[in-house]
Amino acid sequence: MNVWEIILGAVLIIMSIAIIIVIILQEGNQQGVGVVTGGADTFFSKNKARSIDAFLARWTKVFAVVFVLAVLGLNVLAYFT
Repeated sequence: MNVWEIILGAVLIIMSIAIIIVIILQEGNQQGVGVVTGGADTFFSKNKARSIDAFLARWTKVFAVVFVLAVLGLNVLAYFT
């Protein structure tokens, strides 16, 4: 194994774990459930949830791009070595 293959393999493992964690931390899209159960959200808590979800969605995209680039890099290294 090449040193670059080991490094890219480690990056793949780290990105896979990061993607799993970030996806698990995101909330589902169940809007209107609080109205049915009688729970009322304040304006601050609604905006806070949106900002956290937006933050997690952004990082999910970043981790996914790095993951795909690492997979492509590994395939290129495997092809040419």
